[in-house]
Amino acid sequence: MIAAIKPAGSNTRGLLAYLYGPGQHDEHNDPHIVAGFAMLGMPDPGRDQDATLTQLAHHLDEPVHLRNSEFGRMVADHVWHCPVRTAPTDRNLSDAEWADIAQRIVEAAGIAPPGDDLACRWIAVRHADDHIHILATTVREDGRRPKLHDSGIRVGDACRQIEKDYGLRQLKKGDRTAERRPSQAEMHKAERLGWEQTSRAWLQDRIRAAIPHASSAEELLAYLEADGIAVKPRRGPSGDLLGYAVGRPGDLNKDGEQIFHSGGRIAPDLALPKLEARLETTAPEEHPTARRNRPTTPWHQATDALDTLHTGMADDTHAQAQITALGELIEATAQKAPTHLQAELLTASKAFARAQRSQIRAENQAADTLRKAARDIAHTATGPDGSALAALLTALVWATIVAGRWHEAKGHAHQVEAARQTLHHLKTAADDALTPVVDSLATRQPTDQARRTLAHDVRAAIPDHADRILTDPAWPALSTVLADAEAGGHKPHQLLKEAAAQRELTTARQPARVLLTRIQHTSRNPALNPRAEAARLRSTMGTQPFSWRRQPPLSPSHVTPAELRQQGRR
Repeated sequence: MIAAIKPAGSNTRGLLAYLYGPGQHDEHNDPHIVAGFAMLGMPDPGRDQDATLTQLAHHLDEPVHLRNSEFGRMVADHVWHCPVRTAPTDRNLSDAEWADIAQRIVEAAGIAPPGDDLACRWIAVRHADDHIHILATTVREDGRRPKLHDSGIRVGDACRQIEKDYGLRQLKKGDRTAERRPSQAEMHKAERLGWEQTSRAWLQDRIRAAIPHASSAEELLAYLEADGIAVKPRRGPSGDLLGYAVGRPGDLNKDGEQIFHSGGRIAPDLALPKLEARLETTAPEEHPTARRNRPTTPWHQATDALDTLHTGMADDTHAQAQITALGELIEATAQKAPTHLQAELLTASKAFARAQRSQIRAENQAADTLRKAARDIAHTATGPDGSALAALLTALVWATIVAGRWHEAKGHAHQVEAARQTLHHLKTAADDALTPVVDSLATRQPTDQARRTLAHDVRAAIPDHADRILTDPAWPALSTVLADAEAGGHKPHQLLKEAAAQRELTTARQPARVLLTRIQHTSRNPALNPRAEAARLRSTMGTQPFSWRRQPPLSPSHVTPAELRQQGRR
């Protein structure tokens, strides 16, 4: 059940004309009052031929007129309007049931508290099987205004209880993180112009798509403007950015002027302060050794960066930051993925938007590594090879599972559902990306003797899941990856243990596939032979003449003590 409190109005008679009229598409049927502040003597144009809408409006507005005459000024925005609708799968409720529901909602909102004889005047009009409209005038009989602060939250809580009491479809409790629902006017305008989305929904998708490309709010607005979106920044006297609004091309008002929407009204996490906190964090300086050992492509780098999400979930503020950055990485991956995977991944990114935000404040600097990985992918000019993409998508699946579990532990019902929907689309995309990789690996699987040896490694390294791994259709491909890794100097037993530690396998549908992508990623470079590396260093340093012009300056933090001693002898 959804109760959507509308912005306050000032024309009681005009709203009644809509409620008792034919509707936008002749959908109103038998409009009549099912409940009200005082049913006895209430004029109901739907049941009494002599009653008029003007009489009913005057009846409801009487306390408003008395207050206006007493204080000498008009009360503005005194019309409270709340449509209440059941789900399409719910049964049709009787007038008596709707009357009880209306009474409970006005009590929860503060329009008519229980036992208050001086409460506001209100009625509930039914003109369809699946919904009613509650109209109230927000001046009490004693001339005071009702206390309606946070009424939406209280009404939502009342609806959740009503759903239980009447056996209706049970929705999740609101948490004040949802974007605003589109109004009827917005939906009708989109339909009239042939748009698939309302302007605010369209703008939200464009802003989220731009976030991985920007490292500041100014960059984000410039990117949006270059993309053809109307941007209206709000600046202080110093030129500092104080706010922003954006407009969809072709979305004009009756005077032909561009309609703008502020970021915070598009979605709560797109307000300027929250965007600045996300985009303008300062990443710690990277160690030269880290730069030297960085993965060769942004796709490998992103897969490695997802490990920081798993280890950063103990602190709630860090976990929220990691999940927010995870959404940016999913969006960047969707934009750069092969064409046949983009639709599924873009749907996953859109679904994850709700999971990105909660009431927990994010310590955004904790997610710098993940956010940088998203930007690197957004800025790369080359697409991934099949195995790199499969590894990243598999890592994104597991990261989304981790995010969903964290939200579930915190009681974030809407975010859990968003993560579940995202997971469905990510798994589909990951399966599509991995299938050709598995098929290719299976065509060159090792010998029977080698497979038996590798199977022994599996049983020794992951005994609890060995049977499922060895009977998985992807086992031949996994055996090929393990054989390739062993040829590169890696130890299959160690690789299996490390991969299993990265992702629990109990819930994995195909554990061999999970291990395959992880091991293929971690073993892509040949393992270093410590003795050979030491010999190479000794040979290189012993044969090259020393030159202050050719040698870079040495720092004790970047070389070993043995290397320092060798330089001293020179």
